[in-house]
Amino acid sequence: MAKRIDVSGLNAYYGSFLAIEDISMTVEPRSVTAFIGPSGCGKSTFLRTLNRMHEVTPGGRVDGKVMLDDENLYGAGIDPVAVRREVGMVFQRPNPFPTMSVYDNVAAGLRLNGKYKKSELDDVVEKSLKGANLWNEVKDRLNKPGSGLSGGQQQRLCIARAIAVEPNVLLMDEPCSALDPISTLAIEDLIGELKERFTIVIVTHNMQQAARVSDRTAFFNLAAVGQPGKLIEIDDTERIFSNPSVQATEDYISGRFG
Repeated sequence: MAKRIDVSGLNAYYGSFLAIEDISMTVEPRSVTAFIGPSGCGKSTFLRTLNRMHEVTPGGRVDGKVMLDDENLYGAGIDPVAVRREVGMVFQRPNPFPTMSVYDNVAAGLRLNGKYKKSELDDVVEKSLKGANLWNEVKDRLNKPGSGLSGGQQQRLCIARAIAVEPNVLLMDEPCSALDPISTLAIEDLIGELKERFTIVIVTHNMQQAARVSDRTAFFNLAAVGQPGKLIEIDDTERIFSNPSVQATEDYISGRFG
């Protein structure tokens, strides 16, 4: 079940370095929100704060509030591992478990989270691969290594693995940057289908992709190298790309910098 994200006053640090400063935004359920901005402005850092992956980095820490509906993900007693089950993530480069079969890649999260009968695993694996638009391509090679698939298929396998545990939110950190145009189109089409079930947040450097797949777009920027990244504005994607409120947003989208 898709959930709403409310972020308020969020700062993220690498040791003593303030990487992003005072971020506040709302991400609506069953929608796609794209993060855009120049390299180094904190888009991926902020994305990783939404499922507590940032604190896995040595020296990484966060202050502020991230609410998933009415639950503060940084509240006292909240288990970060449980957070990552609710808020799944797909990374920039496809990262299937190389020694595992296609089937075992999809089932991996379920096996970690509890005991399932073989028939239950079979059902979830098939449902997840269908949900990632991959089933017809791999149904006859479920026991072959996931690493033997093409790059685009591997990324859809990683999406299947992420949705198998039924998260509420799906984070995607430049999921198409390492893919060819045909595979990119397949992922973009899939994102449009997945938003019917999940809240989706995507980081992209591709302006056209942000315009194609997202309902809302957030523009991040930084004043200078070494300064913290900040959220400049967030609005409906059509408005951001046609009539942004801030001149810096228009300058970035039109290619004047970045």
